Amino acid sequence: MRTVGVFVAAIAGCWASAGLACEAPAVPPVPDGKTATMEQLLTAQGQVKTYMSSMQEYLSCIDMEADAKGADAPAEYKAMMVDRHNTAVTEMEQIAAAFNEQIKAYKAANPTPKK
Repeated sequence: MRTVGVFVAAIAGCWASAGLACEAPAVPPVPDGKTATMEQLLTAQGQVKTYMSSMQEYLSCIDMEADAKGADAPAEYKAMMVDRHNTAVTEMEQIAAAFNEQIKAYKAANPTPKK
């Protein structure tokens, strides 16, 4: 029984060390569109674009890390890497949706005057 615990700890240690190679970027702040200025939204837009680019690099890193282990990698490792990839993609989608929602809120709070 103790051997199983040592084995599991060893595998977890391998996963932890693998996780250190790829680091996800920090999530950028998204201002409240109802109260934000155009300048704040443009700054946030730049931060979101940088975040998305960094997340693409993170996804590439995860994929290269998984590929490096090859087809002989334990199923648990493969599942963990797929989960990391999918979680990152979901986070990217959520940040994009949140930013777009705040753009809509800004436009609603600051309608363009009709000519």
